[in-house]
Amino acid sequence: MKAIRTRYIGASNVKSSRIQAKCEARTIYLSYDHALNGDENHAVAARALRDKMEWKAAMIGGTYGRDMYWIFTDSAEQVSA
Repeated sequence: MKAIRTRYIGASNVKSSRIQAKCEARTIYLSYDHALNGDENHAVAARALRDKMEWKAAMIGGTYGRDMYWIFTDSAEQVSA
């Protein structure tokens, strides 16, 4: 199963605020867009990583702690309870 974690990283003395999007194989950083709200910034970062990885499935996201996690809804894999 594929998943993406997004995390807000606050500004430092050197870099502005940004969103980190991470999966098992890759990590990217996008500048925080203050025209968007927090959830929208996380969604943009998750979609950017999904596109870089060339994954075609739709995603759904949720918050856990200070992070957001994104899973893919069009997966052929089945989850058993």
